[in-house]
Amino acid sequence: MSYIEDDKKYIAGTYNRFPLHIVEGMGSVCYDEKGKEYIDLGTGIAVNTFGYSDESWVSAVTEQLCRFQHTSNLYYSSPCITLAKMLCERTGCSKVFFSNSGAEANECAIKAARKYAADVKGIKNPIILTLVNSFHGRTITTLAATGQDVFHNDFLPLTDGFAYTPANDIEALRESVDKYNPVAVMFETVQGEGGVNPLNKDFVDALVKIAEEKDILLIVDEVQTGNGRTGQLYGYMNYGFTPDIVSTAKGLAGGLPIGATMLFGKLGEVFTPSSHGSTFGGNPISCAGAVNVISRIDDELLKGVRERSELIVNTLSNAKGVKGVTGMGLMLGIETDRPAAEVVKRCMEAGVLVLTAKNKVRLLPALNIPMDTLEKALEIIKGALE
Repeated sequence: MSYIEDDKKYIAGTYNRFPLHIVEGMGSVCYDEKGKEYIDLGTGIAVNTFGYSDESWVSAVTEQLCRFQHTSNLYYSSPCITLAKMLCERTGCSKVFFSNSGAEANECAIKAARKYAADVKGIKNPIILTLVNSFHGRTITTLAATGQDVFHNDFLPLTDGFAYTPANDIEALRESVDKYNPVAVMFETVQGEGGVNPLNKDFVDALVKIAEEKDILLIVDEVQTGNGRTGQLYGYMNYGFTPDIVSTAKGLAGGLPIGATMLFGKLGEVFTPSSHGSTFGGNPISCAGAVNVISRIDDELLKGVRERSELIVNTLSNAKGVKGVTGMGLMLGIETDRPAAEVVKRCMEAGVLVLTAKNKVRLLPALNIPMDTLEKALEIIKGALE
């Protein structure tokens, strides 16, 4: 157990780690140092899009690694350009800015909205409206954007310029818009860290209508919902509207650090030279991984995501010890009679890795997890719930 002792001795204590040391993995299965097998339904919190050590992904990343690992953004890099073109063609966005994480992608989205407000509307102190129970990152500014006081308390004062309104409350939304006159509304289509709660279609429709009437930007945080996770390429596509800004990260590069901020329409030209930047943004190795991931998220794969989602929901909705299932695609929350942390522990002991979100057990399996592997994992989860 020396690795646990060394971790506690040398690494900042920001993570309440499970007593598991992963040393190897392939697909949706990983192994600890004793060779015990686990079916992973967490995928590094929605990061390992095709599971561990996917052969096609490894080949794409290795090929780029053998060419060159990094060049500054003062020069052109084909993987970065190829990925940007793919995202523009798949979403209809105008331009893409690459960074290294979801928090950075959201910082860029916030900067884009603020710069647009200053350049186009002459507003120097704009307000961005976000939703109660949202989560947008752990930097000081993205913490301010996060609509949960529990994340704020130890880090005050936070960045000014944010107000909050309840999710799925249309009347409160109208009142907040009238009160704050925001330049933008920033939201997740499924609140992940907030408990895997999807936004109602009626609420999103009302939000889109209000934004059109009031000339308010719509910023969609797709850090966790993006890249096929909800059964569509991006979560907003389930609701039938076009946003102004979309941020994404996590599963985009299949296990390598990357963030992307997609700028639509009038936002496409908001950034000019030196108005934003990132040393590692658009890293060629991460982008090569992301090109491989995006190229494989096609209609057939998305259909498979929805089929796997249906299997999970049908299997667990009426299972003993389950109060309900929320979420979308392969981003699901299971409300259980037992405390979620106890279910996670029991599942791990039985060889299945699951997560929590608030009071729910959270499932984020690989998008291509084999059906028989998923069925086996679900039977183990059902046993852990009883």
